This record gives sequence, C-alpha cells and structure tokens, in this order.
Amino acid sequence: MPTATQMLTAIATLQSLSNFYRPIFLFRYDEKRKHIFIIAGEQETIEITIFANGNRRIIINEDI
Repeated sequence: MPTATQMLTAIATLQSLSNFYRPIFLFRYDEKRKHIFIIAGEQETIEITIFANGNRRIIINEDI
C-alpha cells in the first residue's frame, strides 16, 4: 500500500501531466520496491518514480 505522502505526490504529478496535456500510459505501484512508477508523454519519454517518502525521480528520454 502506498504511503499517504506518496499518494499525494502521485496525485499532484498526475494532475500536472494532465494540465500539460501529456498522455499517461502506465501507472503502477510496485509492492516489492514500494515505488509508484509512471510512464507518460507523447512517445512515452517521461518516466517518473515516486518513492515512499514522496520524493520523485523524473527521467525524460528525448533520444527516441
């Protein structure tokens, strides 16, 4: 189960992606690692990992 901080960060992140009209392709909670993982962007170039403490790691791969 995601932490409360993690859930709030996920909601804010998903809202931001939506506000900028970025499609969201994958939203998954990894129970083993306790991370939320999001893939978004027109060509699935945005990868976001949300850790249990609410911190985010954002990777934008423009090499596609």
